[in-house]
Amino acid sequence: CRRRYNITGCRLSADRSRYGEAQAVLFHHRDLALHGAEGLPRGPPPRPPRQLWVWMNFESPSHSPGLRGLAGLFNWTMSYRRDSDVFVPYGYLYAPPAPRPFVLPRKTRLVAWVISNWNEEHARHARVRYYRQLKEHLAIDVYGARGLALAEGGVVETVSAYKFYLAFENSQHTDYITEKLWRNAFAASAVPVVLGPRRANYERFIPPDSFIHVDDFPSPRLLATYLKFLDKNKPNYRRYFAWRKKYEVHVTSFWDEHFCKVCEAVRTAGNQIKTVRNLAGWFES
Repeated sequence: CRRRYNITGCRLSADRSRYGEAQAVLFHHRDLALHGAEGLPRGPPPRPPRQLWVWMNFESPSHSPGLRGLAGLFNWTMSYRRDSDVFVPYGYLYAPPAPRPFVLPRKTRLVAWVISNWNEEHARHARVRYYRQLKEHLAIDVYGARGLALAEGGVVETVSAYKFYLAFENSQHTDYITEKLWRNAFAASAVPVVLGPRRANYERFIPPDSFIHVDDFPSPRLLATYLKFLDKNKPNYRRYFAWRKKYEVHVTSFWDEHFCKVCEAVRTAGNQIKTVRNLAGWFES
């Protein structure tokens, strides 16, 4: 933690025999969803009276079953939501002391989309429906489970050759803006075409001229027309990179950064204790 994030005084352990001496215990919701509340520690030793239990989840409400059985158990929340007790987004922009000159990679292709999961259930998602309408008017290269193989360097290496990337989230919820934007589009220097929460929600985190929202267009056909226009109009296209003069992109590192952030929060909080009474009501709002 100290070396990577300048966070000091942290001791992290996955040794469950040390549970009784921990100041805070972190619970990953995906594991809780598999085992339910029965999977929580029972002791001995029993839960120490000042021990903090932190609920951690980076899936959207649509993919977070079992929330209703976890009311009143946790003291803190850690998630991508800005109103979490410990807010850890999938990425963020920061202004470095001395910005490095931004060089746009050579663009030889138009639109890319990487999708790892695509079965009959996923085919009903809004993102797949929108993609199917958009591809009627525009050539889109699809990588992943149902498409092309990624280049040797992975997603960023592959997408950097494209002008646009479809940063389509698997569900639409407050603040749910994942690595599809931060890594797949921004880190690859492609303009993100986003489908997720409302434009105003994106603009809490990124400049309004750094992305294209599907809601900006009455139809996929008109979005396709605009992307074709930008393809032929270099000055207009380059305006989507004006923010790079001031900001750089940080892509959050799973899971080490999360562990260190919660450790820092615990140390800062001192003896503050509260209880999350209605976890489902908050997270699903």
